[in-house]
Amino acid sequence: MNSLRRTLLVSLLSTIAIVFLVAGYATYRTARGEVDEVMDYHLRQFALSLRDQHFGQPPPPPPALESPEESFDFVIQIWDAQGVRLYLSRPHSVLPALARFGYNTVDTTEGRWRVFSIPLQNQVIQIAQPMSVRSRMAADAALRTLIPLLVLIPLLGGLIWYLVGRGLRPLEQLAREVGTRRADALSALPAEEVPEEARPLVLALNDLLHRLEQAMRAQRAFVADAAHELRTPLAALQIQLQLTERAGDDSTRQAALGELRAGLQRATHLVQQLLTLARQEPGAGASTAFAPVVLADIARQGLTDHASLADARQIDLGADTLDESAVVQADPAALRTLIGNLIDNAIRYTPPGGRVDVTVFTDRSSSPASHWLCVSDSGTGIPPEERERVLDRFYRRAGVEHSGSGLGLAIVRSIAERHGASLVLDTSTHGGLKVGLCFPLAEDHLQS
Repeated sequence: MNSLRRTLLVSLLSTIAIVFLVAGYATYRTARGEVDEVMDYHLRQFALSLRDQHFGQPPPPPPALESPEESFDFVIQIWDAQGVRLYLSRPHSVLPALARFGYNTVDTTEGRWRVFSIPLQNQVIQIAQPMSVRSRMAADAALRTLIPLLVLIPLLGGLIWYLVGRGLRPLEQLAREVGTRRADALSALPAEEVPEEARPLVLALNDLLHRLEQAMRAQRAFVADAAHELRTPLAALQIQLQLTERAGDDSTRQAALGELRAGLQRATHLVQQLLTLARQEPGAGASTAFAPVVLADIARQGLTDHASLADARQIDLGADTLDESAVVQADPAALRTLIGNLIDNAIRYTPPGGRVDVTVFTDRSSSPASHWLCVSDSGTGIPPEERERVLDRFYRRAGVEHSGSGLGLAIVRSIAERHGASLVLDTSTHGGLKVGLCFPLAEDHLQS
C-alpha cells in the first residue's frame, strides 16, 4: 500500500541527497580552484626563495629512512644560462629537461604536474608539483565541509517525518470523519478548516454526496410511486377475481374473466415499463457496448411491431421519410425500446381514423449537423405548458381518456440522455404531438 508520508519522506531525502552531491562537487571544484591558486602562489614564492642560492655541485642523497615522494611534494630543477642543469631534487623525475617560463601543466607517465619556471640571476629555476596532491587536498577540504551536513541527514529525516505527519493530520481527521459516518449521513463535509491543497478533494466529495442524496431521494420517490401505481391494478385484480368467483352463470363468469385478463395485461405492462426504466437508469447500461445503428432500421422494426395495434385502432401508421445514411453509435436494444414507446403512445392517444408517421432524416444545415428520429400523430397533442411535465415519471394528464402507466416518455428521456441526444416535443403538421430525437453527428457527444 502506498504511503503518502513515506513517499514524501523518500522524495525529500532523495532531493536533499542529490543537492548535497551537487553541493559537494561544487565545493570540491571551488576548493580545487582555491588550492590551485594557493599552490601556484607557493610555487612562485618557492622559486623566488632560491634566487640567492648557489648551485653547481650535485645535491647530497636524501636520508635513507624517508622517501622523497612521501616527505616532499615538490620537484626542483635549476639550469645555468647555458642550459646546463645545476640541480635536480629527484633524479628519477619524469619532468621534461627543458623549461617553459610561467605556469604550465605537464602530462607525464606519473600523472599531471603543475610546473612554474622563472629566470633569475643567470639561472632558470623550475618548481613542479603533482596535480594528484592538489586533488587530494581539495577532496579533503570538500569532505571536511560536507561531513557535518551528512551527519545531520538522519536528524533532517526525522524532522521531515514529523512535519509531514503534522501536515497530513487534517487529511487523517477527514478520513476518520468520513469513515465513521452512517450510510444515510449525506450532509456536506466541513471545508473551512481544511488545508488549501485538500479543499478540492473535500468539494468533490461534497458534490458526490449531494448527487448521492439526490439519487437516493429519487430512488425513494420512485419506489414510493411504483408501489402506489402497483397498488391500484393489484386491488382491481383482487376485485375482479372476487367477481369471477361470485359469477352465477357462464356469461357473467366469462365477462369477469375478460376483465381479469385485461387487468393482468395492464399490470404486466406496468411492471415491464418499470423494469425498462430501471434498466435505463444511469449506470445500469454502462457495460453495454455501443455499435453503429441505422435509424431507418430501428424505425422499420417499430412500425412492424405495432402494425397490428394500429390496425385494431384503425390508425394509419407509416413512414414519411427514412434516411438510410442516418447512422449513430448507440445501444440497439435501447433504441428499439425508445421507438416502441413513442409509437405505442402515439397510437394510444390518437383517435380512430387518425395518422401516425415516423420520420428519419439528417439535418446538415444546423450547427452541429445532426440525425433526427421523429414520431408525429394527429391526436389531441400536449399544450406547451405541460410538455416538460409529461416527461416526469407517473405523470398523467388530467381529462385524458386513455390512462397509461405514465412511464413511456420518462423512459424515452432516460434513453435519450444516455445517448447524448436531445428530446424535443412540438406540434406536428397533423395537429397532434411531434416527438423528435436529435443525435449529433460528432461521436464525442455520445456516451458508452
